[in-house]
Amino acid sequence: MYANEFDATMQLIRGKWKIRILYELNSDQHTRFNALQRNLNPITHKILSEQIQQMINDGLVNRHDFHEQPLHIEYNLTTKGESLIPVVDAICDWGLANIDQSELKQTLCE
Repeated sequence: MYANEFDATMQLIRGKWKIRILYELNSDQHTRFNALQRNLNPITHKILSEQIQQMINDGLVNRHDFHEQPLHIEYNLTTKGESLIPVVDAICDWGLANIDQSELKQTLCE
């Protein structure tokens, strides 16, 4: 249960990694776990697994198991997940326009 629509949206994207995971999956339509972990360094295997599972449960990410050996699983954004990209882009744009660049360790959207 959410307090309101703002709370619902923020709970879906809260945390250190979810927005970065959204951007990674948006930039590559079919991403494997190891590629995500490599691109999101220094995220741990445990944290990435937990965050992806939460995003799957929230309907933001699809998990596609190819039932092959060696194991082949890919992740991609659902339509609901894709619909969050303009929202986080707007937040990024505001940050770029209003926060001194020297205060940012990195930028996600340019």
